[in-house]
Amino acid sequence: MTNQINIHQYPVGPMDNFIYLMECAHTKQIAVVDPAWDFPLIQSEINRLNGQLSMVLLTHCHFDHLNALEDVLNHYDIPVYVSNQSQTELINDLPQTQLVGEFDTISFGAHTINILTTPGHSICGQCFFVDDHLITGDTMFINGCGRADLGDSSPQALYQSLEKIKALPDDTVIYCGHNYADQSTDTLGNQKKTNPYLLCKDEATFVRKRMGFKS
Repeated sequence: MTNQINIHQYPVGPMDNFIYLMECAHTKQIAVVDPAWDFPLIQSEINRLNGQLSMVLLTHCHFDHLNALEDVLNHYDIPVYVSNQSQTELINDLPQTQLVGEFDTISFGAHTINILTTPGHSICGQCFFVDDHLITGDTMFINGCGRADLGDSSPQALYQSLEKIKALPDDTVIYCGHNYADQSTDTLGNQKKTNPYLLCKDEATFVRKRMGFKS
């Protein structure tokens, strides 16, 4: 049987979210990324894929990315991987919660998921990098990036997180947290040519652009 990762992307909810089922083709293990808005869809897709849900991965702890988590945990006894920078006590205190940070890895079927800690949109932002796939949550969108004006945001931290992503191979495929563009995925190499926030020459320029300052 082929040893590959399949990324299944689903647009859900009134805020144009994407949720993901990451599937190890060899073992049929499945990870759900940012379970929100439509638990019946998650369940039906796991059944359709004839897979076994083995973990939850959270890119960050904002409501629109985890409002189906309770339903998931009521049906599956599985770990929930959250950034160790999380300040969300309701998530941190769950018995299923596993805190992870920079350079940590998660074994997933025949593969290894690498953690990129990417604060900025949220203090607990993180991305999941496996093979040539990167799930970015709200750190980076197709031709955009996350807001940096929220209570736990930092435009300076967001710039540094995007610089970290830019250092990955150009053939990395980007899967983001919201359906805000006319395409649902893209390569990092293309995004480095078209995403205005990746084209900023320095941090000060990025902060002005992201925060809407004229000068």
